[in-house]
Amino acid sequence: MTTDPAAGASAELGQPAAGHADLGLLAPVWAAPAVAGPTGDAAIAAAMLELEAAWAETLESAGLAVAGAGESVRQGVEALHSAPHAAGHDAGLAAFAGWPHSAASPAFVARLARDAQGGGNPVIPLVKELRKAVESVDPRGPGPRSLYTAAVHQGLTSQDVLDSALMLVARRAVAGIAADLGAAGHALADLAARHRTTPQVARTLTQHSLPSSFGLKAANWLQSVAHAEAALEALRFPVQCGGAAGTNASLVALGAEPAALSADWAHRAGLHPAVAPWQTFRGPVTDLGRALAAACTAAGHVANDVMLLSRPEIGEVGEPLAAGRGVSSAMPQKQNPALSALIRSAALQAPAHAMQLELAAALSEDERTGGAWHTEWPALRALLRLAAGAAAALRELAEGLRVVPERMRANLALSGPLLVSERIMLELAPHAEGGRAGIQSAVDAALAAGADASGSSAERQASVLRERLRAVVLEEDVSDARLDEVLDPANYQGDAAGIVDRILIDFDENHTRGK
Repeated sequence: MTTDPAAGASAELGQPAAGHADLGLLAPVWAAPAVAGPTGDAAIAAAMLELEAAWAETLESAGLAVAGAGESVRQGVEALHSAPHAAGHDAGLAAFAGWPHSAASPAFVARLARDAQGGGNPVIPLVKELRKAVESVDPRGPGPRSLYTAAVHQGLTSQDVLDSALMLVARRAVAGIAADLGAAGHALADLAARHRTTPQVARTLTQHSLPSSFGLKAANWLQSVAHAEAALEALRFPVQCGGAAGTNASLVALGAEPAALSADWAHRAGLHPAVAPWQTFRGPVTDLGRALAAACTAAGHVANDVMLLSRPEIGEVGEPLAAGRGVSSAMPQKQNPALSALIRSAALQAPAHAMQLELAAALSEDERTGGAWHTEWPALRALLRLAAGAAAALRELAEGLRVVPERMRANLALSGPLLVSERIMLELAPHAEGGRAGIQSAVDAALAAGADASGSSAERQASVLRERLRAVVLEEDVSDARLDEVLDPANYQGDAAGIVDRILIDFDENHTRGK
């Protein structure tokens, strides 16, 4: 029988303790510690404690708490981090960027989660624990003699702390997501520049349509990724400070200027100041949700194409090779596009979570909402994790993507010169006997030859098309060399190269301005 207070009945049955209930076994796109850690329960608990410590310092600075209160509350936070219950914690849960000390242990966080059921949120039990910790470091002793505990949570409400903590967690996570998207963008820009004119068939509705270039495909990927990166970088992460009903009545009663306190708190916590409390205006949350979903969408755009183009029968690109990557449990010869599959899984999940945030905002009622607010928390964390996992996988995919121009040219040849029928009509009809009708008859003959051919359809079509065109277009009007040039699909890429150039210039200018 375990003595871990977080283990409960599950441990008695030989099941894992509650603190280890969800480590991403069924969500490999965010299972890496670098993704899961910064958004885990321990990170959120630590963010709430950081907000409480920063608030106590704000109160002391404004003369609303006794001298030393801010330091004492921060010592209480440190005491919670280093208390016996934090010993032996899972390093995978506790090690996340930005925090100098270990986060609360799984046992402590699990107790907060259990006790949160009493008041409907984890801030209530956390404040209770923090007050005990502050009393323990108060030289005056615990109970009424402790003057420092008065600074804990004074003038705040639970929503102030939890909303602000989620913004703090989100800001740190989004910084990593944006960095990965930026690196992926630079890799895609390099691909677009190197393959600016590499011939590749454009596919519309899954079918060959017109010649294009792989550089343009990479540049279009780049547009999506850069747009998502810009949306993330434009986000603001405001502190929430409204008090019990969004009026900050208790702060006014203390003789304080709420807006000044809120701004100071935001500065100390590393958040943006808020114009006003946003307890029922959920713009900061829905903006964040849309930007995170856009990051998943942009990554998914790349992953969808890579999965298609890496099929053996197409073989135009391949994912980076790495030991153990893309293996099959049953077929040792397979090389599955694992990175793309992980990214695509995130792209397929993200819209539902973003919609949940919008729905919660739409159902926000009165001055504090019940239920709708609670549904934001798991949806927001899921989006942070999905976007972080997708961005990291996209960066690896873009930086190591294998490109096979020879297969692109071979696939382009599958449709032969009929792929440039548009150009044939535009450039040769003025010189053809019968005009457009003469050209159409040549194209129709080539199509029929392809349908009847027992050998290579494309080769047969190309032969018949050239023969019939030569019959209706005199050599004195269009030379053989010129006809060959017109019939070569690689020579009909339109403004593909110019579009690539403009996308690359825009990308470079935006990143230069952002520095």
